[in-house]
Amino acid sequence: MRVFVAGAAGVLGRQLVPQLVARGHQVTATTRSKGRFGLLKQLGAEPVLMDGLDGVSVGEAVAAARPDAIVHQMTAISPVNAGTEPNFKHMDRWFATTNRLRTEGTDHLLAAAEATGVSNFVAQSYANWNGIRAGGWVKTEDDPLDMHEGTSQHAGAVAIRHLEDAVVKAGGAVLRYGGLYGPGATDDQVELVRRRKFPLVGEGTGYASWIHLTDAASATVLAVERQADGVFNIVDDEPAPASEWLPYLAKVVGGKPPMRVPKWLARMLVGEVVVIMMTEGRAFSNVKAKRELDWELRYPSWREGFKEGLA
Repeated sequence: MRVFVAGAAGVLGRQLVPQLVARGHQVTATTRSKGRFGLLKQLGAEPVLMDGLDGVSVGEAVAAARPDAIVHQMTAISPVNAGTEPNFKHMDRWFATTNRLRTEGTDHLLAAAEATGVSNFVAQSYANWNGIRAGGWVKTEDDPLDMHEGTSQHAGAVAIRHLEDAVVKAGGAVLRYGGLYGPGATDDQVELVRRRKFPLVGEGTGYASWIHLTDAASATVLAVERQADGVFNIVDDEPAPASEWLPYLAKVVGGKPPMRVPKWLARMLVGEVVVIMMTEGRAFSNVKAKRELDWELRYPSWREGFKEGLA
């Protein structure tokens, strides 16, 4: 197929493009910077300059590519993007451009897909610790995401809901990736852990779901090839509380055990969202994705993934 990957120069796009090419697909890869054309060509794609927040730019790029499938990977949170250092206390500021790409950018891509008759549409969403904070610790696709009203994460949750509703309504597939890790994905956070500046909050009872970039990309390829529709949690087999994954990560990257801070102090230092994440977070199940996409993980657990990919 001719596959149009929007946001191909990000950490996930750089894993996705080679996998698509290896399976015989012709890839048009978009970026906001001509400086990344060389990288995208090395990955086997035809690079195209596109501004995801400009409807005319998106429409022209899609029309010229004449794709059979469109993959929406546009964010502005990758370490390759300047000015996106982690700001957990002000998630609304940190994710401001990403939120626009998940709303305006999604609408532009869907409009271009409709105009060119493309029905095979796959978009990136998020499923790490943001399941609804009620009931069990592990959520399926039938469970709603938490909207985090009254916190700096609310704007991001609204943007994610907009993306998911719009894509599903258009007959496309929403892939809710867990916490991405691997080449370039977690450099900033790992450095904080290594320097003992990523504390364990309270008892660390909040759950999270992780996924290696390689496995996230392979699931995306399958969604494209199977012309999937609906919502899929793209996470590994082992949702885990912060009290397990954070000390393990610290050990793997050569750091000391994380400091433990009470919730009231963490709330002052890094904000309410981190407290929720590390004490009340809900993780996700991958049963549907494995069953319906026939997806097999290279790293079924973050334990082996962290050890091999982040040490």
